[in-house]
Amino acid sequence: METIGTWWMWTGFAVFVVIAIAIDLLVMEKQGAHKVTSKEAIVWSLIWFSLAFVFVGWLWWYLNGTQGREIANTVSMQFITGYLVEKSLSVDNIFVFLMIFTYFAVPPQYQKRALIIGIIGAIVLRAILILVGAWLLAKFHWILYVFGAFLVFTGLKMWFAAGKEPDIEQNPVLKWLRGHMKITTQFDGEKLSTFINGIKHYTPLFVVLILIGTTDVIFAVDSIPAIFAITSDPFIVLTANIFAILGLRALYFLLADLADRFHLLAYGLALVLIFIGTKMLLLDVYKIPIGIALGVTAGLIATSMFASLYSTRKTKSN
Repeated sequence: METIGTWWMWTGFAVFVVIAIAIDLLVMEKQGAHKVTSKEAIVWSLIWFSLAFVFVGWLWWYLNGTQGREIANTVSMQFITGYLVEKSLSVDNIFVFLMIFTYFAVPPQYQKRALIIGIIGAIVLRAILILVGAWLLAKFHWILYVFGAFLVFTGLKMWFAAGKEPDIEQNPVLKWLRGHMKITTQFDGEKLSTFINGIKHYTPLFVVLILIGTTDVIFAVDSIPAIFAITSDPFIVLTANIFAILGLRALYFLLADLADRFHLLAYGLALVLIFIGTKMLLLDVYKIPIGIALGVTAGLIATSMFASLYSTRKTKSN
C-alpha cells in the first residue's frame, strides 16, 4: 500500500486520537449527565473543525519541505475533500441517531454518553475497514469499479428514500434483541443494565447503543468507498475519516434541533454519492481533478442546505 504516512506519523496520529478521546471522557465524567447546550456544541464543533485544519496545515508544511509543493498541494486537497465528504455523510447519520433517541425517548442528559461510546466503536470499526479496503485496492484494481457502482446505487437509493423515515419498529436488530434479551422500558440513569426482582434486564440505553453501532456499520460501508474515490492513500483516508467522526457528537447536538430545516440535504448527499461513484467508474478513462471534485461536492451540499432553508422559510411565511 503506497502512503505518505511514515511509522511516526501513524503512531503520532494514534496517540492524538487516544488523548482526544480520553479528554472527552474526562470532561464528560467531570460534568456528569447533563443536557448539552447549543453554546457547548458550537464550541466543541469549532474545536474539532479547527484541529482538522491545523492537521492539514501541518501536513502541507511537512510535505512541502520533504516532497515538494505539488505533492503537498495535492495531498492537502485530497484530505480536505475527503474530510468534507465524510463530514457531510455523517449528517445523515445524525438524523438517524435523532430518530433512534426520539423513538426510545432517551433523556437529553443521557444522549452524550451513548454518542461517545458509539463514536469509540465507530473509530475502531472504520480503522479496520479502511485498512482492509486499502489492502484490497492494492491487490485488486477492479474493486474500484465495484466501489463506484455501489456508490452510484447507494446514491440512487438515498435519493428515492429521501423524506421517508425508517420504521425503527421493524428493525431486524431491534426485533432480535427483544426476542433474545430481557429489556426494561425504564432507564436507570446511564446504566446499560439493571436488576429487577433479582433478574438482570438491559435498559433502553443499551438497545440504543446497539442500534447506533449497527447504523454506523451501514453508513461506514457507504462512506468509506466514497473517500477511496478521492485518494487510495490509507493514511489520508483514515485521518480524514477519524477527524470527521471525532466531531460527530458535537455536530449532533448542534443540528438536532435543526433536522427539519435541512430536509433537502439528503438529496444533496445522494447526488454527492452518485458523482463520486461516477468519478471512480471513470478513473481509468478520465481522472477528474481533485479541485473540481472538491468544488462539486461543496457546491451540491451547500445548494441543498440553502434550498432547505429557503423552502422552510417560504413555508413559514405562507
